[in-house]
Amino acid sequence: MRRLIITGESGPLAHELTDELVTIGRGPDNAIQLGDPSVSGKHAQLMAAGGTYHLVDLDSTNGTRVNGNPITRVTLRPGDRIRFGKLEARFECDAAGEAQPLPMPVEVTAMPAAVSARPADFANASPFPKRSKEKDPTRNIIFAAAAVAIAALLASMLALAQMQAPPLP
Repeated sequence: MRRLIITGESGPLAHELTDELVTIGRGPDNAIQLGDPSVSGKHAQLMAAGGTYHLVDLDSTNGTRVNGNPITRVTLRPGDRIRFGKLEARFECDAAGEAQPLPMPVEVTAMPAAVSARPADFANASPFPKRSKEKDPTRNIIFAAAAVAIAALLASMLALAQMQAPPLP
């Protein structure tokens, strides 16, 4: 049996999913009614298709997320975490026949690369732009002006020190 466990302020509440189409939202006409203001009137719906359930967001204001990712339509798997607005939910099924078995392991043989050269169309994968080799002329002028000002300050300090020094006998 599949169920949707919604965690609210009053604790977790399990909803058995027995219908082919289950609507979820704040409105009273939904199969699963959620009283949180972050949930839209018609927020999402669950549709049974074969042995799976598909979750569809109905253009809700705050969106629907599955395992932290925003969705418009997704096939649910056991253990998926769902967020309707601010409310958290979890999709679960009984272990008897509803979980798919893991595929059989296949032996993979790894071979070393024949050529280890950089491809011709290889580009730097960094998201940051490459530094420019050009010097900014405005920056150079500012540095030169600062150097002249510092040299003038030192020269004036030396001249001032010589003027106030007593004459040598």
